[in-house]
Amino acid sequence: MASLSWNEIRTRASTFILEWKDKASTAREEADAQTFENGFFNIFGISRAKVAIFEKKVKLTDGYNDLFEGTSNNKESVHLHSKSTKTTPLGATGYIDLLWKGHILIEMKTPGKDMQKAYEQAKNYANALAAADLPKGILICDFVTFHYYNLEEDGALYAFPLVELDKHIELFGYLAGYTTVTFKELDPVNIEAAEKMSRLHNHLAGNGYSGHQLEMYLVRILFCLFADDTGIFPHSHFISYILERTNPDGSDLALHLAKIFEILNKPVDKRLKNIDEQVNRFPFVNGGLFEEHLETADFDSKMRDTLIDCCTLDWSFISPAIFGAMFQSVMNDAERHDIGAHYTSEGNILKVIHPLFLDDLRAEFEKIKAYTSELRTERLAEFHTKLSKLKFLDPACGCGNFLIISYRELRLLEMDLIKELLGGTQLLDVDQYIKVNVNQFYGIEIEEFPAKIAQTALWLMDHQMNMQVRERFGQYFIRIPLKASATIINGNALTLDWESIIPPSELSYIMGNPPFLGARIMSKEQKKELEQIFGGLKNSSNLDYVCCWYKKAARYIRGTGIECAFVSTNSICQGEQVPILWQDLMNNGVKINFAHQTFKWSNEARGKAAVYCVIIGFSLFDRPEKKLYLYETVMSEPVETTVRQINQYLIDASTVFIEVRHIPICNVPKMYFGNQPIDGGFLLLSEDERREVAEKEPDMLQFVRRYVGSDEFINNTIRYCLWLKGVEPNELRQNSLVTKRIKKVKDFRLSSVAPSTRKLADFPALFASERHPETEYIIVPSVSSEKRKYVPIGFMPRDVVASNLCLIIPGGTIYNFGILTSTMHMAWMRQVCGRLKSDYRYSATIVYNNFPWPTPTEKQRKTIETVAQAVLDARALFPTSSLADLYDPTAMPPELVKAHQKLDKAVEAAYGRTFDDDSQRVAYLFELYQKLAGELFAETKKRRRKGRKK
Repeated sequence: MASLSWNEIRTRASTFILEWKDKASTAREEADAQTFENGFFNIFGISRAKVAIFEKKVKLTDGYNDLFEGTSNNKESVHLHSKSTKTTPLGATGYIDLLWKGHILIEMKTPGKDMQKAYEQAKNYANALAAADLPKGILICDFVTFHYYNLEEDGALYAFPLVELDKHIELFGYLAGYTTVTFKELDPVNIEAAEKMSRLHNHLAGNGYSGHQLEMYLVRILFCLFADDTGIFPHSHFISYILERTNPDGSDLALHLAKIFEILNKPVDKRLKNIDEQVNRFPFVNGGLFEEHLETADFDSKMRDTLIDCCTLDWSFISPAIFGAMFQSVMNDAERHDIGAHYTSEGNILKVIHPLFLDDLRAEFEKIKAYTSELRTERLAEFHTKLSKLKFLDPACGCGNFLIISYRELRLLEMDLIKELLGGTQLLDVDQYIKVNVNQFYGIEIEEFPAKIAQTALWLMDHQMNMQVRERFGQYFIRIPLKASATIINGNALTLDWESIIPPSELSYIMGNPPFLGARIMSKEQKKELEQIFGGLKNSSNLDYVCCWYKKAARYIRGTGIECAFVSTNSICQGEQVPILWQDLMNNGVKINFAHQTFKWSNEARGKAAVYCVIIGFSLFDRPEKKLYLYETVMSEPVETTVRQINQYLIDASTVFIEVRHIPICNVPKMYFGNQPIDGGFLLLSEDERREVAEKEPDMLQFVRRYVGSDEFINNTIRYCLWLKGVEPNELRQNSLVTKRIKKVKDFRLSSVAPSTRKLADFPALFASERHPETEYIIVPSVSSEKRKYVPIGFMPRDVVASNLCLIIPGGTIYNFGILTSTMHMAWMRQVCGRLKSDYRYSATIVYNNFPWPTPTEKQRKTIETVAQAVLDARALFPTSSLADLYDPTAMPPELVKAHQKLDKAVEAAYGRTFDDDSQRVAYLFELYQKLAGELFAETKKRRRKGRKK
């Protein structure tokens, strides 16, 4: 069974706090501890009786210092030295208040008792446990205060009051089956190196040295900088040469660089006999990097200083993956947008490659290490051969970051393996053991410069790994001159035949970060590519550009065991794109094997774009165990959970396609967009502008109405509009202030390039689309923050005009309101709605019209109406607070929380069952949807057959 969602856990924590906060100070250990502990476990959806033992008997040891040695103090999360001068007589008996073996030990105390003394007692108990039973943490609690000691962090203490339990609940996430996964980011020195290189780029480009020549020139300089600090060149030979042999004004620097590039491309035995000794010390590199003749660049003193400044960094500590960040730094915003470039940080790359292949390889290696000696050596050798034959393709490789980091991790694994193979044996010839090489890596990149960087950076990473071989095994190992190289193709991945680059039968994994371009901002050429890839698939023009890589990869891997993983914008798993893309892919056998739900994109380049992403790992076969990575917020670290299945919405639920539907699937009132002005702002009024109308033309106030969109509704901001429908022409002509505004609306519409807008100029006093009901209506914001548990929904009187930035249900009832504002509907909305960044984007055609409503009894309906009214009454208790205030996760009043909890319970009763969390709610709603959609489809077919008989 899947873990409870974090939303559900936090809700339960809030309920637990409300239940205990008033009686905690008078609670007693003997009378209340077990009830308290059972409630604590229920927060995480766990039956305490199934996993944990009360009053666990243990035989105490003589002293308990060894287990807790090595703790230290820290200001932010206090670490306590666990040594104690006290000892316990050997053979004495103790009783642990509560123990869940391998998870948590809890000691409860009556308020006012010594917490530190209780901790010393708990440590003594823990020390008496078998190694396999040791807990991950010790919780000391006196009902009012929690002291949690994280034994996986050397006994770090986290102390907080009961009322703040919900804020610290992540400390106990492992109780619900969550594992926090941290992915490292690059050191700031990498960014500094990229920016220094970008300054050199700008100097050269400013002199007119541009295009292919400039790109190749920079790649060569990057290689030299790296080689100078990593043993490819004699140490600091490049910088010494520049300082000693070139003029301070930079006038001859380009000539010297040209000579160095020439000599790096020439074998030692082919060089002139009388060559300058200092030049001759540069080695032969090969690999084609210095083969092409480049036009000589011109330098001045400032440019020479910039190059020297680049040399001052220690490039041995710089990851070759910074080349991607460097490339992004030197591109302008327009170029970055045109090719959809979002170069990936190391942390995000690790999120892809760990579940794609690295975790499994590491697990296989650990399993082999446990074998008996004879079989162990054989299996290690076989595993080594396997590593050397793995092949990787990134079909949108950019500067090669995915390939570079993957190669590094593969080499590190190989070094660990070699260490196991050797045991304590002295390594005789390192060449015989290093099998993993850069020629196992393939890439496709549409731009020439990053393609060249990718190939070069893989060589540099290879050399960094060779340096580690020397450090770990004590032998000098270098692959210069270069022989093997990665296959990086400069071309369009969507028009190239991938099989011509590497046959599918030879490939192991496909991965990468294809371009991020939405369906509405692609170029004509890109739209044509999408059309060709999807072959006329219905509505494929609504797909994002990245979908092309999914489709092409799915075709390429037919009949193979290849696994794929792409970073993508989260839009491909939301809203209308889901049934278009995933129905096509899944009908052709695609299975999702792991996924990261929405997180905020980050990389190392300056001016990086804010993008909200998902990672999807897929193949044509099911993995026996699937991993889903959840994010409490888009900025938090992922939490890994094991699930039975992952559907196209990236949740553990059955495969259901929620398509655009223009009429509700259930018998409920219709939902519409509000009223759209398309007026240039001239029909809308601020409070000051309304006062001006009141002062100058008070007769027109009868035509001024309150105007509400999502922002105005949620934040209680005040705006007005001129609602002139039905106004007599003579009344308009008598009011010059209004007439001037109408004239401006007409002019605005006439100036539009859209023919439909120009036609509206014939009706300048009216909104472009008018759907205003002369009745009370339910209002639903079209965009709302993902931080809120509930989208604020409410009622509006007939005299308030709703904008097109919200949705309305004319004549909606209190029962309709109750269902829509319930946790059941919110769970459905979160999974099927589109997103604006990470915010919810509610829609009628996807969310509302497809929602499976309950079929309550009359009594259940009345209960829902009663508790729904109680929600509105709870809001009314705070007349000066906006809905944004009332539904803020940290400020939501207890009265409103309790009202919503009663409503949620009543709505679930109408569905005939209760649920532990949102994942169960959505799974059940998907089942209902399938049933309703099937019945609707059958009824439609039946009607059509009857029609044909006539």
